[in-house]
Amino acid sequence: MSGTAAAADPSDELTLWYTSPAADWERESLPIGSGALGASVYGTLATERLTFNEKTLWTGGPGAAGGYDHGDWTEPRPGALASVQERLDAEGKLTPEAVAAELGQPKHGFGAYQVFGDLELAVPGAPAAPDGSYRRSLDLASAVAAVAYTHEDVAYSREFFASCPGKVIAGRFSADRPGSVGFTLRYTSPRADHTAAATGDRLTVQGALQDNGLRFEAQIRVIAEGGEVSAGADGTLTVSGADRAWFVLAAGTDYADTYPDYRGEDPHGAVTGAVDAAAGRSYDELRAEHVGDHRALFDRVSLDIGQRLPDLPTDQLLAGYTDGTSAADKALEALFFQYGRYLLIASSRAGSLPANLQGVWNNVVDPPWSADYHVNINLQMNYWLAEVTNLAETTAPYDRYVEAMREPGRRSAREIFGSAGWVVNNETNPYGFTGVHEYASSFWFPEAAAWLTQQLYDHYRFNGSTDYLRSTAYPVMKEAAAFWLDNLRTDPRDGKLVVTPSYSPEHGDFTVGAAMSQQIVHDLFTNTLEAARTLGDAPDFRTRLEDTLGRLDPGLRIGSWGQLQEWKTDIDSPTDDHRHVSHLFGLHPGRQIEAGSEWAEAAKVSLTARGDGGTGWSKAWKVNFWARLRDGDHAHTMLSEQLKGSTLPNLWDTHPPFQLDGNFGATSGVAEMLVQSQHGPVEVLPALPAAWPDGQVTGLRARGGVTLDIAWSGGRADRITLHASRTTDLTLRSTLLPGGERTIRVIAGRTYVFPEDS
Repeated sequence: MSGTAAAADPSDELTLWYTSPAADWERESLPIGSGALGASVYGTLATERLTFNEKTLWTGGPGAAGGYDHGDWTEPRPGALASVQERLDAEGKLTPEAVAAELGQPKHGFGAYQVFGDLELAVPGAPAAPDGSYRRSLDLASAVAAVAYTHEDVAYSREFFASCPGKVIAGRFSADRPGSVGFTLRYTSPRADHTAAATGDRLTVQGALQDNGLRFEAQIRVIAEGGEVSAGADGTLTVSGADRAWFVLAAGTDYADTYPDYRGEDPHGAVTGAVDAAAGRSYDELRAEHVGDHRALFDRVSLDIGQRLPDLPTDQLLAGYTDGTSAADKALEALFFQYGRYLLIASSRAGSLPANLQGVWNNVVDPPWSADYHVNINLQMNYWLAEVTNLAETTAPYDRYVEAMREPGRRSAREIFGSAGWVVNNETNPYGFTGVHEYASSFWFPEAAAWLTQQLYDHYRFNGSTDYLRSTAYPVMKEAAAFWLDNLRTDPRDGKLVVTPSYSPEHGDFTVGAAMSQQIVHDLFTNTLEAARTLGDAPDFRTRLEDTLGRLDPGLRIGSWGQLQEWKTDIDSPTDDHRHVSHLFGLHPGRQIEAGSEWAEAAKVSLTARGDGGTGWSKAWKVNFWARLRDGDHAHTMLSEQLKGSTLPNLWDTHPPFQLDGNFGATSGVAEMLVQSQHGPVEVLPALPAAWPDGQVTGLRARGGVTLDIAWSGGRADRITLHASRTTDLTLRSTLLPGGERTIRVIAGRTYVFPEDS
């Protein structure tokens, strides 16, 4: 990074900005979102373009062409699962193709997330290309995207936001010369399944997906100040001679998250109500409500790692990033951390589906991996940051989605496994796809349901609400545990209980008792047993869990070259650099492995062998791994690698292609460097990198219900402030404390400062 760049305005430290319009959706557009709605802003001059989304607009499911079966076997297969298990006992391993031939089947009606369409606003007289006055930006603190430029001595500005309380996307066009604002707004779509009609100041888009008949509707209303709005027979709205003009857009479908039909009310009433309520208010009032709602979440956390933002566009800041040691590099790291929080707020709010592989943003009808919910790490990774970075409210859609999966998951458990409980495999959709498909390396992962419950229990560990534990988390956990109580088998080699068939995600052969499988079930049983004791659940169930946990293979073995084994048999290769490091689940996001233990040292050997490469999300996971190993410098190296090799100019993570889990995982990893609490004690600065010797963070959360503010210098904490939200005994670990540790009784609503005489 050049040291000659002038310092930027401090207000820009949380702003992405550019000197040209977006030419590529994936690499350059700027995202706004309200959870259910999302839009990508291009900032093109002659024709502004907003690609917009509504998260429930999905093909597939009930009514889909070709039928829908939830991934459950379409015909009974007596003995199929037992046959595979017997072959594994006899042969030790089977190829994914061999197992898929016995247990998989082609997908029917899985579907894909759909782009809703584009809003195009043609601006008469706008310049064809930007000049030096052009600026396109996204302010993370206010969640407002903006475009500004000067043309023929008139200063023009545009801004866009997606309001969660208002349930609309809004945009305003302004100029500093009266009567200079005009545009023609139209809707376009890659699908021929809709009508678009304009009347008065309203454009109404209505249709039904050809694949499954899902009804959808969008309405846009345009309000002109000092000019007029006219409707065209071609489905356009035109503004002319205005001082300012603004629009509001609402959209919805008749999707409902209720098995088995997944249909609810026609969207017309809700869409009309939202757009009319928004249009009936002033733009400034609508904007202020949005900004207040966003900032109530976003402003909870601040991070100062010694950054100093140069006066450079974000794409140049990224291109100039080196190793994270300069003040400019630190500015990008701090921005990237807060961007992950911004993206989760924008793509996961109560009343919507959870964030998918692309959050809420999509520009095509056939996105990579359907922009679905991969549950062999990706959906879970989306929420790793939620609790620790003080965004617990964003987990509401996740909770509801997992709960809605239980009913179809029970059917899959019965029909494929012949067991109690509920299950989901490698990937799923909004229509309860909990069964299998035919793609050999990703069709089978029944451990996913157990992993999904981890976030629910962690939410309880952070907030301490036994009401939440009893009503929401524990029923899901208990039923997932019931599935594994029915499905574990005794390994004839050592008498331990194991998962079989077992597949380390997307890597190697099917075996018996692969490390990740065992570690996930161990995590589920440990959490469920703790919850059962907390709630005083039936003693016989607790006894069965205790007995089974005692007989369970824990999935922890040290191999011939000192590595943590990925499989029960010692077949790991020291030259294997696969992107999945699944056998380290017990280190992160699990809590089975503690830094300094023999297992942690073996995990370090495995992680070192896998190297610092990988896809974007894989690098993000490695940030978290190294932080859990208390190696802040290596965690920081992985953050640097992600920024240098797996981050697009708009700071979206790329697999490639674009996948948002890497953004979320990186933000989690930064938080893990600063605070950890997975083992109970709250550890302050457990993995602080040398690149951040001086700094301050406010608002991070720890298990036990405390919020932390930490200031440090010379790599050591100077001041720790705890804000308690529950009354409990809390152990705090820090070099600031005599002996490095102290246990105190914290009282809800009180603040505690260390050192106490500060």
